[in-house]
Amino acid sequence: MRPIHALLSLVALFGVSTAWAGTSNSLMDVSTDGKLLACSNRDSGTLTVVDLATHTVKCEVSVGHHPEGISFIGDSHRIAVAVYDDDVVVFADADKGEVTGKTEVFDEPYGIVSNKAGSRIYVTLEFPGRIAEIEPATGKVLREIEAGSFPRGIAISSDGKQLVIAEYLTANVRAFDIARGAKTDEWFGGPTDNLARQIVMHPTRPKAYFAHIRSRIETPHGSGSIFPYLGTVDMVQKEETRRRRVPLDSFIQTLVTANPWEVAVSPDGSKLYVVCSGTNDMYATRTVDDDYTEIANEKYLQVGTNPRAVRVSPDGKSVFVYNALDFNVMVFDAATMTLRKTINVTQNPLPKDVLLGKVLFYSALQPMVGRRWISCSSCHPDGQADGKTWHNPEGLRATPPLGGLAFTHPQHWSADRDETQDFEHTIRGPLMQGYGLIRGKVHPSLGTPNKGLSKELDALAAYTNSHRFTMSPYAKGGLSDAAKRGRELFQSDAVGCAKCHSGPFYTDSQSGKPSVMHDVGTGHDDPGEKMGPKYDTPTLLSLYRTAPYLHHGKAATLTDVLTTANKGDKHGQTSHLSKAQVADLVEFLKALPYEDPVPAAEKAGIVRIAN
Repeated sequence: MRPIHALLSLVALFGVSTAWAGTSNSLMDVSTDGKLLACSNRDSGTLTVVDLATHTVKCEVSVGHHPEGISFIGDSHRIAVAVYDDDVVVFADADKGEVTGKTEVFDEPYGIVSNKAGSRIYVTLEFPGRIAEIEPATGKVLREIEAGSFPRGIAISSDGKQLVIAEYLTANVRAFDIARGAKTDEWFGGPTDNLARQIVMHPTRPKAYFAHIRSRIETPHGSGSIFPYLGTVDMVQKEETRRRRVPLDSFIQTLVTANPWEVAVSPDGSKLYVVCSGTNDMYATRTVDDDYTEIANEKYLQVGTNPRAVRVSPDGKSVFVYNALDFNVMVFDAATMTLRKTINVTQNPLPKDVLLGKVLFYSALQPMVGRRWISCSSCHPDGQADGKTWHNPEGLRATPPLGGLAFTHPQHWSADRDETQDFEHTIRGPLMQGYGLIRGKVHPSLGTPNKGLSKELDALAAYTNSHRFTMSPYAKGGLSDAAKRGRELFQSDAVGCAKCHSGPFYTDSQSGKPSVMHDVGTGHDDPGEKMGPKYDTPTLLSLYRTAPYLHHGKAATLTDVLTTANKGDKHGQTSHLSKAQVADLVEFLKALPYEDPVPAAEKAGIVRIAN
């Protein structure tokens, strides 16, 4: 039984549905009056405003590199958008179609919500794990609240007194009292929970919903590694389980769907919608108030390519789906779920081969994938890492990010692939079980090139090799004194880091040159290792956000890399360093990159892989 005092407080909190714009983060939002829709276009670097009376684009506004969360501010037609790679929140006037201001934040703003009055917006800063409270009228950051590790999802309660966040890499959920800036509750996921980008609160019940996957790191097989889930948490203390998972791969008999991205709940709380980016589909469901079943299917739909957002109009009559790689928004009639209109919201800004490669990268369908559970993006979404260490057939392998890949071939910790086209073996192998992209013979890795054998495979390589770096937030004002001391240590012969981590990408692994492997003393830490003890030198750029470290992921921090994980000084001479010197060296590593490596690479004649 729920305590009576808790129920009374929840009636006050959730008892009346007060739908307004921006109550949960999304890549798309609808104004409170239902007249305008706004979406962020990650690849275009723009936001688009749609007139919902005519279903036509009202304006498209440039905002910066890789915008993510977008929200109308209160009941107004003002918009706030989190520009992820530029570390700013951009404010725009939807009626005038112009930017009205910008607010700098520490790093990686992702989700945005607004209070009903429009006097405050709350933004998740994925790194370093905070919520920024911003006053839209002045653009001032009033305070920051420590929110955990890599928060992305954020939602605000109906009374505007509470926030909930979802951690991206763990799917942990936390609640915060806004007035005190204090954590009030938390719901931990399991060790396999992964990639939760968004969270939404039920308008009248103490319930929150979020889409995520399970990454079963011990099973690198297409039929057992990645699973799609709708997570739910009960926002009230009670004796039974307060967190549940609804398996979306068996929601309709044995139909498998992959990589759920966003969730929307209708204003009256009766309907719930989930879009899945890997299989290009959506569930339209009915919410069930039993704290067990949670949802009941009403309609399953195929939508567009790579759906990343779903929203419901304030009157509950329309459902909107944003297809990121079709660059359009679909408008469905909520009563029948029939398609009423498709609105093109931006032009494709990508080269044709890169767009085709990106479509394939996110696809969990044939010819890429046989069992529909997994895609390349399940572990490398938007070129980032999933924070997991997989038990691969060759041994433990931490997932690397893809930044700078075109300059740092060969690939994999074991340097067993000298071109991205060699991933045809992964596509056809036990992990993905696809038909493959080459029609005919596939050459062995490190042998005769597979490049040129398939337009689609070359396109996949073009996209995979297109990822770049953003500057470290720890070097925005230049290197600190501690980082400068650390750089001296890094470059010194007495420590020796730069002997292997050299050049603008801080690696001696360079495309167009023979691979150089190193035994850094970690090859015997894993009894299942099949290919060690020598490994390819990884780039050190963006180390500040890519833990865990080393090929087997056993170093949780950079300090661990330099101390407890460096027995025998085989990974640089660090045992003689004082704690202060280790700290300085860590500060330097956290500051990478502090300058764009590409111009320096081009000047040094480092070859970029051409696809």
